[in-house]
Amino acid sequence: MLPSRTLSVTIPRNWLDLYETIWKPEFFPKWASGLSHSPLVNAGNVWKAQGPEGAVKIRFTPHNTLGVMDHYVDTGLGKEIYIPMRIIANQEGADVVITVFRQPLMSEDKFAQDVAWVERDLQTLHKLMTS
Repeated sequence: MLPSRTLSVTIPRNWLDLYETIWKPEFFPKWASGLSHSPLVNAGNVWKAQGPEGAVKIRFTPHNTLGVMDHYVDTGLGKEIYIPMRIIANQEGADVVITVFRQPLMSEDKFAQDVAWVERDLQTLHKLMTS
């Protein structure tokens, strides 16, 4: 089992409206700086991008009616990193929930940095969706 942290942000928008706005892979670079510093390029079943530590390939869960936005990041080191993400109804608003797993051989400091980065990205998403 990998240690994990689940992070969330509440956004005052209908959950389905929010999901339909942000589920597309092309939308992620607008807020998810930890995933990509560049536009994502469709390469068939995966999307290619420049991540913070170099080239990455990303697989996304297909569009669905459940608000699931899981994605899998391949950094080229032979193992995909699973990132579960959900949009959950919260009365008139929505919670965006992401779980960050501490990867094998990752230091506590690096894990804390990754968690802080995802928290910043969630705040960026909140600002983007409420301005």
